[in-house]
Amino acid sequence: MLAKRIIPCLDVKDGRVVKGVNFVNLRDAGDPVELAAVYDREGADELVFLDISASVEGRATMIEVVKKTAGEITIPFTVGGGISSTDDMKRLLRAGADKIGINTAAIKNPRLIEEGASKFGSQCIVVAIDAKYNESWGEWEVYTHGGRNATGIKALEWAQQAEALGAGEILLTSMDADGTKDGFDLALTKAVSESLGIPVIASGGAGSKEHFYDVFTQGKADAGLAATIFHYKEMTIQEVKDDLRGKGVEVR
Repeated sequence: MLAKRIIPCLDVKDGRVVKGVNFVNLRDAGDPVELAAVYDREGADELVFLDISASVEGRATMIEVVKKTAGEITIPFTVGGGISSTDDMKRLLRAGADKIGINTAAIKNPRLIEEGASKFGSQCIVVAIDAKYNESWGEWEVYTHGGRNATGIKALEWAQQAEALGAGEILLTSMDADGTKDGFDLALTKAVSESLGIPVIASGGAGSKEHFYDVFTQGKADAGLAATIFHYKEMTIQEVKDDLRGKGVEVR
């Protein structure tokens, strides 16, 4: 079994890190470059940087902020938001990203996953899935444009298609749990994790050390991603790792 990873997430809007609940009511959480450097020092395994308004505003990710952030850290760095071509991917990789996160653009053009994987390698392509429970279906639906648009696509089927097209990893965010601090969506995470052969990063809902333990043991996730609890110093990455180690979970 691979060691589990703890990954802070920087949701960036207008050059600042922000955090909300269920994708709305955003509040400021600091400077992305400074926060990235802190997380690198504190033992984060990786870092995810999401330019959350890029797809909605129809513009490219902020290259300069990515360059500065990459210059401050030594850990793997995934960048997403507003990426719609392999040229966009190349620019971000040159700016210092290690992996590319695609969400809205991959739904619009699934071949983008295949093109990115063939040019840069599967390990470079992270398909981000924002999913919300659809009562009438009895399963989860994929949303795009920062959680604004319902797609009519089932999350489980889309995750499997993304893997088949060459995605190296899935970043799975539960919109229902996002920012609530009530725990990860274990049912969603387990369903997706058990249906794939590639790693799944669980996102949305982390509020305690126990939540990470639950998402690794019950949810079968390979990595746990969080924002609020780390940004506002409610707990440190080291505290989470120490707790997991104490419970017999292998972490990096």
